[in-house]
Parts: sequence; structure tokens; C-alpha cells
Amino acid sequence: MVIHRTAVPAPAAACLLRVGPKKEVAECKEKFANSVDPTVSQTFMLDRVFNPEGKSLPPMRGFKYSSWSPLGCDANGRCLLAALTMDNRLTIHANLNRLQWVQLVDLTEIYGERLYEASYKLCKADTPRGELGDFAEFQRRHSMQTPVRMEWSGICTTQQVKHNNECRDVGSVLLAVLFENGNIAVWQFQLPFLGKESITSCNTIESGINSPSVLSWWEYEHSNRKMSGLIVGSAFGPVKILPVNLKAVKGYFTLRQPVVLWQEMDQLPVHSIKCIPLYHPYQKCSCSLVVAARGAYVFWCLLLISKAGLNVHNSHVTGLHSLPIVSMTADKQNGTVYTCSSDGKVRQLIPIFTDVALKFEHQLIRLSEVFGSVRTHGIAVSPCGAYLAVITTEGMTNGLHPVNKNYQVQFVTLKTFEEAAAQLLESSVQNLFRQVDLTDLVRWKILKDKHIPQFLQEALDKKIESCGSTYFWRFKLFLLRILYQSMQKVPSEVMWKPSHEDAKILISDSPGMGSTEDDQEEGTSKQASKQSLGDTGKGMDIDDTADDSLPQSSDIGGREPMEEKLLEIQAQIEAVEMHLTREHMKRVLGEVYLHTWITENTSIPTRGVCDFLMSDDGYDDRTARVLIGHILKKMNKQTFPEHCSLCKEILPFTDRKQAVCSNGHIWLRCFLTYQSCQSLVYRRCLLHDSIARHPTPEDPEWIKRLLQGPCTFCDSPVF
Repeated sequence: MVIHRTAVPAPAAACLLRVGPKKEVAECKEKFANSVDPTVSQTFMLDRVFNPEGKSLPPMRGFKYSSWSPLGCDANGRCLLAALTMDNRLTIHANLNRLQWVQLVDLTEIYGERLYEASYKLCKADTPRGELGDFAEFQRRHSMQTPVRMEWSGICTTQQVKHNNECRDVGSVLLAVLFENGNIAVWQFQLPFLGKESITSCNTIESGINSPSVLSWWEYEHSNRKMSGLIVGSAFGPVKILPVNLKAVKGYFTLRQPVVLWQEMDQLPVHSIKCIPLYHPYQKCSCSLVVAARGAYVFWCLLLISKAGLNVHNSHVTGLHSLPIVSMTADKQNGTVYTCSSDGKVRQLIPIFTDVALKFEHQLIRLSEVFGSVRTHGIAVSPCGAYLAVITTEGMTNGLHPVNKNYQVQFVTLKTFEEAAAQLLESSVQNLFRQVDLTDLVRWKILKDKHIPQFLQEALDKKIESCGSTYFWRFKLFLLRILYQSMQKVPSEVMWKPSHEDAKILISDSPGMGSTEDDQEEGTSKQASKQSLGDTGKGMDIDDTADDSLPQSSDIGGREPMEEKLLEIQAQIEAVEMHLTREHMKRVLGEVYLHTWITENTSIPTRGVCDFLMSDDGYDDRTARVLIGHILKKMNKQTFPEHCSLCKEILPFTDRKQAVCSNGHIWLRCFLTYQSCQSLVYRRCLLHDSIARHPTPEDPEWIKRLLQGPCTFCDSPVF
């Protein structure tokens, strides 16, 4: 696992909320600052929402909250980042150029313009509240556009009507923004999100919650029907679910009326809310578990739909921490909840179902036994529950607080290698990139032991024989590559450290061109500190394997077995890559057959792909033979070869990676469509396995869909 540290810079200019015309706002600020009423002047001068510049006070630069979107929302199929600054500016960022963040839209500015055009009324029927010169109205206009929290929904499908009255499914995602006055703005974005033009709608909901503190999406699936809502918590204690009307969203329903989960005003602020979908083993149906951190306690609520309606069971888990909970996270794979307090104690809560509701078993994780005396500020669990990330600072030493605070992100392993391997083999996701935390545990084990465990190899071979899914072939390729890497000499230089040398080499003079590029990306060492809960203090880290590398004997006879082993593994890697290539070629040919009615040039080298598939006498696939026979019959002896853009010579299809014309011009091939990339700009897989061309306006929709696919070797996105 390679951790690249990137940063999203905070805007230099202060965010001024739009509450009226600039001239009138300036006059009102001068009036309130010089008011003889101290309740007005002091309230105005001390409120940083009214005065973000601060004048003599320090500037409010930085971020106070951020939220990641689901995977697949930006142009590259990755996540979007919604960031809320200290001066209440809400923006959406995307990592389009690998390590460079780009601001796509400023939602605070857009929402302020909408309120200004609507005269700061939520609906036309509302009566005017007053003039801006009234301090109460001045406060109201600020509070109705001061964000408190924002959360993303899951990706949903909407229907869009085309010009010919045909309907096509379009992916969309919702962003709910909770404001200081209790209102919730629900933004709907069309995917992929590109900027302001991708905003579909914005609707405002009145929650009726005083002093709102936290927000979360409630998504519940029952009998293939998805229900959605918003869970809102208050600083005074109440928690309730609000219905959200999702218009034109396929398969989604909402509540008829709000559902109150906790109504007591007990002055225990709601700090964090998590919603976990689970399966009830006794009721034989799906259910929804809502957990919320309230002070030093965990409030839980189990929602279950039966014939009688919506059943709600709630209670509190006490005796967890002696200090208030500062952070809470949940593993949605098994429902495990993790909480932490500032004294360095983490609690693991495991839900156990009973006949009626459930109960929690909890155990203490003492971080002081792993990292020493530390104070914790936040925790997060990885998507598949393999790691727990903890933000820590130094704790007290000899009863004294440290002079300086150094914030660190520590990683704790929550699963063993055997558990991670079993979860990868039985995964319903079948995508290595979406389970990168599990594959990292497997990678670490193979790099340390320098062999693939026998049980994993046998289980994987059985999976390949029984179902033959390409996912298991990609998993096998991943294991072979890591094994090949573990047997190579460990580089003396740190792989993640940038090199300042400007070495150039002629491509034709390079002896090992293209042979070690994949291994170099895979060979980066792990830069995160990790400690296993069960093996604390044993020093099991990837960096420690540098001293355990295989000895490089000067004896020729000692090197020959190692070289033979490397050649054997390399041959297996090439065989698996060829199998995955052939399977993807069959998919491409299937798309060509389905979308061509007559003999036409689709810009895909169809005849070359057919000849390449049938060139190996040892490859006997009846499906491929039948498909190729139908395609060649439809092509009616036409070949439609590709031509070199430099010399107009024919580009023969003799290699899946590159095309070389008779004059020696070399063009790389797109691994998604097998077209030659005859341009200076193309896309690359995240692990540098392959390259792909950019879609063009002339491409039909089915070719654009092919170009949206992930890498056929490692499931990584292409950008």
C-alpha cells in the first residue's frame, strides 16, 4: 500500500455569506458595530460568521469538516471530496490529475444566489420576515446558509428523457447540507460530476430541530424496495429521521412522516451518527441499525419493517468511556462499531441479535500498549474493515503535558492474513481495487514469507475451476506479481522518495524496456506504521523485510535455482495475463457483433483481434470460435485495417500492447478497445499496467462504455 500525501489548500480570501446587496450589508454592519445596545454590538463583533476577516483577530483559514462521496462520482470513476472551511465555505473538489486537487464548484456561493433571488424565502407563500437593518433578520439570513455538516448519499439511478422520447438511465448522487437554523438543502448531481453544469436540482427541507449538530443518510432495503431518509441529531439530545422525496429515482421510496428515534431533551449532544444495514437472523429479513455517540454513551436504534409496520427498538450502551466520545466509526461489512475517547482508549462494539432486538458485546483496545502514551482525536475504519486509522498526539509524560503537539495517523490491523484471504475469495464485490485494504494484508504476508500459502493457492485454483470468473484470475495475477517481487533484490533506495536525477535513455537502447514497469509500481514499500492487535511489539512491518531478503550468493550454482524460479513465475504471470487478455477480447468482439448490423468500419481492429485470438493452436475455445465465425460472416471479407498516422502504412495486429508499422513507427494499443493510440495524450491505469485512449465525440455509445471500464489486470481506474 502506497500512501501519497496530498493537500487541498484553503482559499486565501474570506467567505462572506450573501445576505443582501453589498452596499446595504456594509451599512448594516457599520450600524450594528456602533450600536449603543451592547447585546447587539457585542454579539455582532464576537460572531465570526458575521466577521470572517477578523480584523485584529487571527484569520479563520482551514477546514472543520469534510465528507467523501461514494466511489465512481468523478470523471475518473473515483471519489469527490466535499470540504467545509472554518469560515463556512462549502466546496467540492476532485483529484483529476492523480495528486492534484481541483475545485469544481462553490456551493455556498450558488446557494446564496438562490436565496437572494428568492428574497430569502423557502417558498413563495412565505411572508416577508423584515428588513436587513433588523438585527434578528440579519442573524436569520446568516443562519439559514451557515453549513454545519454535509453527507453524501449512495449512488442512485434516475431516468432522463432524450429528444426522441427515449428514456435512458443516468447515475446521480445526493449531497445533504445541514444548516445552523435546522434547514437541510439536498443537492442532486448528475454523474460524472464535472462542475456547476452537473447540478440537477436543490431542494430545502425544514427539519424542526433546534441547534442541529450532526447529519447522516438513512438507507434501508426491504423486499427489493429501497427506502431513504435523513437522520438529524441535536446538540440538546433529540434524534429523528426525516423523509426525503426522491423524484424520478428508480426503486427508491421514502417515509410518509418523520420518525422520532429519541425525543428527550437531556442536554447530551449528538456527536456522530452511523447507519449500518444488517440481516436479522431470527426475523429472517433485513434491518437497519442506527448508532449515535451521545456524550460518553452510545445510543442505538434498530429499525425493522414487518407486517405491522415500522418497528423501532432503542436503548443506550453505557460504561464504555469515562470521558466523552470524540469519534466513532463503523465497519459496514459485519456491523462492528468502534468508539474512542481522548484518553487513548478505543472500544469495539459487536452487535449480537436476540429474539426481539439486539445487544452489544464490547471490548477495550488500549492504544497505549501499541503506541505508548497517546491522546486520540479521531478514528476511521477502512472500507473492508482491515485497518483502523487513528489520529494521535503525545500523551502525558511524568504527569506533564507535551510542549508541542505532533499529530500522527497510525494504522492498526484488525484482521489476520487468513481472514483477509477468506474474505477476498468469498467476496461479492469481485473487484480488487475496491478491496485494496484486504489485498494489502495479503501482499504484506507474501512479501514477508516469500511464498504463497498452500491453502490460498488450492482454494483459488478450486474457485477458478468451479466458476472461472475473471476476478479470480486477476487475484491469481496479483499473487504471482507479489511473489515475483518478493524474490527480487530489495532496492537500496526508498521507492517513494522522488529522484532529482534527470537521466535519459533512448528507447531502442534500453535492454529491459517494458519488463519492470509493473514491478516497480508494485515494489514500493509501505510507509504507514502498522501494529497488529494480536502481535503487538513483534515488529512485523514491510520495511523490516529489507533485512530478510534472499541472500545474493556469489556462487553461480546458487543463483541458477533462483533465476529458474523467477523465470517460472514470470511464465505463469504471462499465461494469466494472456488469459485475461483473451477474455476481454471476447467481450470486445461481443460488443462489436451486437452493435453492427451491416459491414462497417467500427474503428476497432476487429479482424486483427480475431486473427490474434485464433493464432495460437493451443487455444481451443468454442465460444470464441463461434463468435469469430459470426463476426467474419458479417464483415463479408472486409478487413478494415488500421493505418499509421505518420506514413499511412498498415498497422498489423501482432501484439496486444503495441502496433508497429513497416517503417518502424511504434504506437501503444488501448487495452480496453485494442485500438492504436495515435496521439500524444492518453490515459493510464493507476498501477501503470496498461494505457487507454480518450473517448472522442465521434465514438458511438457502446465504445464510450468500453472506455469507461477499469483495468483488466488489476481493476484499478484509468485516468
